[in-house]
Amino acid sequence: MSNAKELTNDTFADGTKSGVSLVDFWAEWCGPCRMMTPILDDLAEEFEGRAAVYKVNVDNAQDVAAEKGVQSIPTLLVLKDGKEVKRFVGVTQKPDLTTALEAALD
Repeated sequence: MSNAKELTNDTFADGTKSGVSLVDFWAEWCGPCRMMTPILDDLAEEFEGRAAVYKVNVDNAQDVAAEKGVQSIPTLLVLKDGKEVKRFVGVTQKPDLTTALEAALD
């Protein structure tokens, strides 16, 4: 079980409307997405209380994926108060995500 919380079409807006969030758009059938899981788990632990880490399954939340312009997965968004401040497409290394989260928190 992942440390990242799952968001759906119905919970996305409320979950990301305040503070800093890292949102992973993924699918179960996506190999590169599965490679991101341990990195996201680590980040969820390290940033607990400062930033939230979420996962959005694009097969189950197609509306949110379309609204955010997700065209390939994994896509990771860093949001601050619901607004996108950084986007990563493809497998992304932990230091890059850490830097983006720290910058959003400043």
